[in-house]
Amino acid sequence: MREDMALALRAAAHFGLGEGVCNHFSMALPDGQHFLLNPRGLMWGEIQADDVVMVDAQGAVVAGGHVVEPTAMFIHAAVHRIARKTCVLHTHMPYATALTLTAQRALDTTLSQNAMRFHGRLAVDAQYNGFALDDREGERIAQAMQGADISFLGNHGIIVCGERMDYAFDDLYYLERACQAQVLAQSTGVPLAPCDPALAARVAEQANGERLQSTLFFEALRRQIP
Repeated sequence: MREDMALALRAAAHFGLGEGVCNHFSMALPDGQHFLLNPRGLMWGEIQADDVVMVDAQGAVVAGGHVVEPTAMFIHAAVHRIARKTCVLHTHMPYATALTLTAQRALDTTLSQNAMRFHGRLAVDAQYNGFALDDREGERIAQAMQGADISFLGNHGIIVCGERMDYAFDDLYYLERACQAQVLAQSTGVPLAPCDPALAARVAEQANGERLQSTLFFEALRRQIP
């Protein structure tokens, strides 16, 4: 699990999805009481398996040689506990975050094929309250997800969740690609041409019905990312 976490972080850095030493990935351990989390102060591109820390539900480090940022556990612990998600990836990746600044707040899942895989899987939390510095804000963010896999946090960033790291990272990558395509299309000033929502739903069913491609992508990253 530590190796998968570290690989996902390095791959995210490789694709430009990180932001300084901020943002966090977490994985819930099978006991439901402990989590793996990237440490404070390290760039995602330098994180190796031994750098990943284990914390308890209160954010106290129980294994590992690094400290963690307080805001990480206020968001991540709440999403793990309330939304019952195993993997929680929180980023401020550029194109997805750009869409959180718009009136729509999120990706239009009736536009590109990449966007359609997320049709019916998104939540929008338009209530930005500043840094998550207490349990209440983390719990509010988790409640606003309403069971969705992906949440667009208004004026902030996104959360992508999954039961496995290869699935969650694949969604993170293709979410940013879909958002990039939408931002570029909007920048032309030409009216957009969405598809019928029924077609988007069918494409989502096709894309999410078989996830071997997600696993193959993650294993390719394992071979390619140092």
